[in-house]
Amino acid sequence: MRYYLYLSGAKLDMLYGQIPAGLLRRLAVEAKLDLKVVSLAVQSPRAELSVYDRLGLVESYLERESEVSWITDPSSWFRGDLDLQIAGYGRAEGPVFMTGREGDTVVALIGSAHHLVGQRPVPESIPVSHSALPSLFRLLPDRHGEGPAYGGPGEAESLAQVVAFGRGLKEPPVYCEFLARRLLRSTVRGDDGRELEIVIGTPLYVAQGEDEDRGR
Repeated sequence: MRYYLYLSGAKLDMLYGQIPAGLLRRLAVEAKLDLKVVSLAVQSPRAELSVYDRLGLVESYLERESEVSWITDPSSWFRGDLDLQIAGYGRAEGPVFMTGREGDTVVALIGSAHHLVGQRPVPESIPVSHSALPSLFRLLPDRHGEGPAYGGPGEAESLAQVVAFGRGLKEPPVYCEFLARRLLRSTVRGDDGRELEIVIGTPLYVAQGEDEDRGR
């Protein structure tokens, strides 16, 4: 069983709604779900599966139809398990930043704080999603009064700021497992001169991991 810390209902709804009905039924058979419930869910949005059943089907779909990889060699969707520092910023409609490191790979995840488990404001109070690069870079010190130029000379500095920003967090790390959509992958030079790989993504879910699962 997973102990979820973050679960993006918006991503889950979007992805679940795109699974073809025939494939959805096959995935449900493999997952040993009640086909009657699945058929009703396909025909009527009111007769939905539980959020966790839908998440399981979406994961199976991504594993089958997309290349889900590991954090050290991330494709469009990637998994990981490592110590994450999780920092929310103010109100539930703000962003949440999660970061951790495995060897020379730095992972930075950006999402919306209202998807943190236990934060469920009314949808009308959420003005914008924060599951995108601009929300991450807006958290960084703006030295020049302008946003970073993606792909331009300012990108390297902005990525270095992401690393420094994560290093400055005071929140205690939590060992987590996650599945995320990759937004950006690049390299940056660390303070010690070593080249670091930085992977920025937006999570579908983040769950607290078990210590005995470390490194799997």
